[in-house]
Amino acid sequence: MSTTSRSTTLLLARHGQTVWNAEKRYAGVSDVGLTEEGRAQAEALGRWAAAHPVDAIWTSTMSRAVATAEPACQALGLAPRREPGLRECDFGVLEGRTFAEFELENPVRAKAYRADPVSYPFPEAEDPRAAAARGTRALRRIAEIHPGERVLVVAHNSLLRLVLCTALSIPLGEYRRVLPGLRNGAVTELRVEDGSAALLSLNVPCGI
Repeated sequence: MSTTSRSTTLLLARHGQTVWNAEKRYAGVSDVGLTEEGRAQAEALGRWAAAHPVDAIWTSTMSRAVATAEPACQALGLAPRREPGLRECDFGVLEGRTFAEFELENPVRAKAYRADPVSYPFPEAEDPRAAAARGTRALRRIAEIHPGERVLVVAHNSLLRLVLCTALSIPLGEYRRVLPGLRNGAVTELRVEDGSAALLSLNVPCGI
């Protein structure tokens, strides 16, 4: 007897704006709080979730992701589940700094990064391929736990872009060009079934 597979809908949201986002500083492993605008984006995501209910809510372990998911959890009466594999990439020497600062200090390495951020990551940074692999494993686990359900996943800009490229068979070295950036609080809809993924919508703002 054959069985019919049920797809999982993953609603991937970037956390709300942080102080470092506003200042264009890289925030990977650093735990940076939301700005007032970031809290407003979290509230907007909560209203969106109330209008488009989900069955479960997962977040990275970073406080900015947990805080962004909180209004949605309250609106739907769901407890968030935290997944360490969804944490942001470690940006090495760029943590807390702007790209402009790095470019002034090391223009050759900055140029190489612009051309291929995977082959030439920032010094002391996490290997983007490793980050993509752990993030992909995390989303696959979540999809397996929630067959046939809708799941809100609150995570991070670079990590989500790397995972999207992996899921959609886009070369990782192109992730910054193909996906220039995910908006804070915006939602990307991904359908996962039998280990494959389909992009249904990208970077859709929830409105404030």
